[in-house]
Amino acid sequence: MATVEVVEVKSAAGLKKFIKYPNQLYRDDPNYVTPLLSERLEFFNRDKNPFYRTARVKLFVAMKDGRIVGRIATSINFNHNEYHGEQTGFFGFFECPDDYEIASTLLKVAMINLKKEGMDKMRGPMNFSTNHECGFLVVGFDSPPRVMMTYNRPYLPRLAEKFGLKKAMDLLAFEILGENKIPERIQNLVDKLKTRTKITLRSIDMSDYENEILLINSLYNDAWQYNWGFVPMEKDEFIYTAKDLKKIIEPEMVLIAEHEGKPVAFSLALPDINQVLRYLKGRLFPTGLIKLLWHTKIRNKIDTTRLITFGVVPQFQKRGVDSLMFIETFNRGIARGYHAAELSWILETNDLMCRGAEQMGGKVYKRYRIVEMPL
Repeated sequence: MATVEVVEVKSAAGLKKFIKYPNQLYRDDPNYVTPLLSERLEFFNRDKNPFYRTARVKLFVAMKDGRIVGRIATSINFNHNEYHGEQTGFFGFFECPDDYEIASTLLKVAMINLKKEGMDKMRGPMNFSTNHECGFLVVGFDSPPRVMMTYNRPYLPRLAEKFGLKKAMDLLAFEILGENKIPERIQNLVDKLKTRTKITLRSIDMSDYENEILLINSLYNDAWQYNWGFVPMEKDEFIYTAKDLKKIIEPEMVLIAEHEGKPVAFSLALPDINQVLRYLKGRLFPTGLIKLLWHTKIRNKIDTTRLITFGVVPQFQKRGVDSLMFIETFNRGIARGYHAAELSWILETNDLMCRGAEQMGGKVYKRYRIVEMPL
């Protein structure tokens, strides 16, 4: 009987196999969205992705009978450990079939590797941090993931739990349907707030994109500084991420709130490009570009949006700014033809944001889980 062997990825050919493995694993799954190969190759490029400047990453694949049967990555995020005063190592990009031998072998290699690096805890899945995709999907397997959210089959978190990983935190995704009108009570409160406050809302200025991104970077780090698992994003990493988002951003769906001209909050909603990526199978060429045009320009396929990030600086929290931005985003989304929106992710312990989502008519329809174990 063949045994499972785990090898580290150290070549360009090996990286392509690492990236493409999930396409094989999920080839018959209608909810799986194949990431663009070109985007993934750039993300894993140590010279291009600024994340690598403050982290140490290793990629591994599991081999059996001469073929790849699983993958996993480890990362030591120096910014995270310095910010939180921890020695935590992370695993991510974890994929395998429903086979405990393969899963446990991959997780054991990750655990041993992180322990050798002096870490005292392993946490994940993080691809590679809370600023990227993270968490096992544990509820909501009946629909595809929204843009920049993870997807896996139900057995994967079960295998991790069997290995000894325990829940650290759940992340919630709320769905709001366009057919659900803003509750009259909430609308009235917001209307009164508009007349009393000196808060104004504006769209991002795409003609000054670089400066606007630096502004949002500052607001993001300030607003999220006390959140569980948060890692401040350095300017170069934030700009790197924003470069890709610029391709799909709709300026009307990116809001900046100002108090007497001073920025105090922001929100970013993106069109759910996954509705199109499902048809491209990871490639823009030679036929992918035609499919992209067909499913967006001709058939207007994208009819949902995801409120991907939202932040109010501490001095202006609990003053109604969040409600102002929620409702403005909702109304603008309806005007642009969106029929549904996902608010994600929100920490299950963030009572203020969860309550706000519920007041807007949102319902939890997907749940993601971060797990950890001592080393």
